[in-house]
Amino acid sequence: MADSTEHPILTIDPRTHVADFPFIHYQDDTLFIDNASTKTLAQTYGTPLYVYSKNALLANYRAYVESFAPLSDVKICYAVKSNSNLAVLATLAHAGAGFDIVSSGELARVLKAGGQADKVVYSGVGKTKSDIATALNAGVGCFNVEAVSEIELISQVASELGKTAPIALRINPDVDAKTHPYISTGLKDNKFGISHDNALDAYRFASSLPNLDIIGIDCHIGSQLTDTQPFVDALDKVIEMIDELFAQGISLRHVDLGGGLGVRYTDETPASVSEYANALLPKLLDLQEKYGLGLHLEPGRNISANAGVLLTNVDVLKPTEHKNFAIVDASMCELMRPALYGSVMAVIPADLTATTTPQVWDIVGSVCESSDFLAKNRTLALNVGDTLAITGAGAYGFVMASNYNTRPRPAEIMCDDGSHRVVRERESLDDLWRGESV
Repeated sequence: MADSTEHPILTIDPRTHVADFPFIHYQDDTLFIDNASTKTLAQTYGTPLYVYSKNALLANYRAYVESFAPLSDVKICYAVKSNSNLAVLATLAHAGAGFDIVSSGELARVLKAGGQADKVVYSGVGKTKSDIATALNAGVGCFNVEAVSEIELISQVASELGKTAPIALRINPDVDAKTHPYISTGLKDNKFGISHDNALDAYRFASSLPNLDIIGIDCHIGSQLTDTQPFVDALDKVIEMIDELFAQGISLRHVDLGGGLGVRYTDETPASVSEYANALLPKLLDLQEKYGLGLHLEPGRNISANAGVLLTNVDVLKPTEHKNFAIVDASMCELMRPALYGSVMAVIPADLTATTTPQVWDIVGSVCESSDFLAKNRTLALNVGDTLAITGAGAYGFVMASNYNTRPRPAEIMCDDGSHRVVRERESLDDLWRGESV
């Protein structure tokens, strides 16, 4: 389970665990990431340390390109919020990816990394007038619109600038993604999108306003979905709306199905990208033939999560009569997911030569919060000084990191077939109070 509040004793066989992860393996009992030794990485750059595999990122991206190749017009727009490091974005931009953004800051990152503005979709609730103007001046490919008032605001800003804004309306289909409530976005109780019942009126309203080009329909129901059926159910609801729109003379050029396909953190069995594509392609090919619609997808976690690990060092072992605590140099500041969602992520040794007897440990940080844990009830053979690797940390890891307790954020490293380089320097204390004054 990826997101749960319960933590039964979990024993993970490290070699078996990494067998299905691209570009992560053990060699002579040492964990390697994209052919770079984690022992060398920890010694060279220190811990805690985020490490990414360039080739895993590319393989995960290309899986989408290849799986949806039967369609003639597909844009794979990587969700920047999952991992916004410039080197990650540049790697994907060079491979041809578009980008899904939710802020002007993310747009600036994409452009800084060499991404093309016309391959950017601007999603997210609460776009301001300034955000919209910035995106229009940059020439973004599409705004995914979340509310009727946003339609008016985009029209107003576009008119003031003398530009035409390409828009797609995000429809909330009220489909249960059966995922953690914090990452479910397609139910009527969620803040996202325009309700399915009100969508047709919203499209009519948009078509009455100046300086708008209605080019698509958007739907995103949640994250970390391991089954394809909710995607199919959502697409069926979207197709109903598409048929109504074309019948009323409102023509579209693409359908955007968002992202959300899950990954394996510990013992999940998520659908593969090819299985996901095969479940959707028959309906998408019909839409292509009937209306000439292209496809936008916005995968994030599925591309970046298992392309990254967080390395952390065991600083203190604190066995007690009730619980054994392994205190490491990472914390909820460096990796928020376990504290925020109760997420269960794998923790494996960077070195398999330990001679101590395995025990059940809680892996915790030194932050002064009881919620500061990275893993609970893990069977591990530990010594002070050991390096551990938390897998699946390439998504929603560094991007959610904080400076709580005045902790500098860790460095980020990119590995590429044995080579490795710093793609974000470790913060210094001076970095933390830059801009403050006494």
